[in-house]
Amino acid sequence: MHLENKQYKWYLLYTAPRAEKKVNAALIKREFTTFLPLQRKIVQWSDRKKTIDSPLFSSYIFIYTSMSFYYEILNTLGVVKFVNFQGQPVVLRDSQIEFIKLMVANYEDIEGITETFEKGESVKIIAGPLQDQIGELIEYKSTKKVVVKIENTGFSLVVQLPSNILRKI
Repeated sequence: MHLENKQYKWYLLYTAPRAEKKVNAALIKREFTTFLPLQRKIVQWSDRKKTIDSPLFSSYIFIYTSMSFYYEILNTLGVVKFVNFQGQPVVLRDSQIEFIKLMVANYEDIEGITETFEKGESVKIIAGPLQDQIGELIEYKSTKKVVVKIENTGFSLVVQLPSNILRKI
């Protein structure tokens, strides 16, 4: 039903929280081509550790489609919206999708973040022993590590933190 042609492009869908896998399965069942990058994580539960496949980008899924299926896709349970820029659905290049596939296939320790950080921004730490501390981003090393200066009673502490535990304020 959903054959490849020139009008087909990669789009980005925003899903309900923790619905990425269900949305992906529903779209595949309806013969859409999707891409849900997953990362393997070890999670600690109160009684055991378990390895799970978790979406690389929370609440996002890629779909290769034509806009003629726009409303059919939006009516899929768990799909919130197409991600838009200036009122138009965001179109991704094939090379961008291939790059993400290459990264997921070849690197175990990758982390997808949707927030971008810039030097000098105020950030809040949302997890770990420094949770709820406010800091200033003093260096952006990579998507994996961030150096934050934390002000507290006139002293500064410089620490490296994973970027996924930081939020802009």
